[in-house]
Amino acid sequence: MQGAKRESPDFVIFFVTLLLLTIGIVMVFSASAVSAYLDRGDSFYYLKRQLRWALIGIAVMIGFMNYNYYRIRRYANLGLLFSLMLLVLVLLVGTVSHGSSRWLNLGFISFQPSELIKLLLVIFMAKSLSDHQEEIQSFFKGILPHITIVGVICLLILLQPDLGTAVSIAGTAYLMLIAAGARVRHLVFLAMVGGVLVFIAILIEPYRLERLIAFLNPWADPTDSGFQIIQSLLALGSGGLMGMGLGQSRQKFFYLPERHTDFIYAILGEELGFLGASFVLLLFAIFLWRGFKVALSVRDTFGSLLAVGITSMIVFQMIINVGVVTGSMPVTGITLPLISYGGSSLVFTLAGIGILLNISRFASVK
Repeated sequence: MQGAKRESPDFVIFFVTLLLLTIGIVMVFSASAVSAYLDRGDSFYYLKRQLRWALIGIAVMIGFMNYNYYRIRRYANLGLLFSLMLLVLVLLVGTVSHGSSRWLNLGFISFQPSELIKLLLVIFMAKSLSDHQEEIQSFFKGILPHITIVGVICLLILLQPDLGTAVSIAGTAYLMLIAAGARVRHLVFLAMVGGVLVFIAILIEPYRLERLIAFLNPWADPTDSGFQIIQSLLALGSGGLMGMGLGQSRQKFFYLPERHTDFIYAILGEELGFLGASFVLLLFAIFLWRGFKVALSVRDTFGSLLAVGITSMIVFQMIINVGVVTGSMPVTGITLPLISYGGSSLVFTLAGIGILLNISRFASVK
């Protein structure tokens, strides 16, 4: 808030972030060393890249931590428009990988616009909802305009295709509407419509339907559609209580696909066991508690909604990732924040945390 006295940033959020980031760097190396050596001739290939992105992300986080969050309001509309243009551009000229067009290659750098729009949409929603507080009780004046924008973004992401990110974005926006004070009947209606739309999105794509069937019974097709989730469960089960030991995973020897990205939590559970996997979840739970505590303590609506959005964005994505890895949800490609390998996700996640830390400097959090 402009003119307000700044305090120290929330130490708990800062410490938990660095701890999760450290765990992520260690696990990226452990999960990728074998494949990196065979594919790239360098066991440290992914580790070095992740360290580079981590340093950039920390610098960005510190920058935003010291930049008055209230000034971000003025860029909310422009930022959303810019990110929408990038989403259209990635469909036209994006790099295709594993059948999806999610990356923009700018020559000197390659990144995922969908990771950027997560944060920019949260900023836009926080500004718009705080500017129209008196209209949030109205479905047509308060709810529909925001849901329309979210729907357009989710549609563009679905065309990549990327259902997991679309669900993550929609879920974050939904939680922000709850925090803004939307009526219960409107929220129930939106939840029902959203559930139907997700089901339709699954039915119209054969590979998504296969994943749903595999989720219901992975052992019906253990060598194809059910292979990934079976290998993930084997990794988690092999870890037991204490784990097989750091670096001792067997599933990373080309049994488990996406072992250092979407399914890194399975390798973590295999090597560090139930206790290690639970500790990571505990850290995210602490992050959720402190993030919402900041949201409740800050004195302006924009800052409160922004804190809710950033916290929800990170924790909601974690829930989806862990749900997929543990077989609690159908397989969808989404990373584990601060843990999985990936520069775009890491930098923009740390940027969001930097904004959250700046908000905490203006909040009376104890």
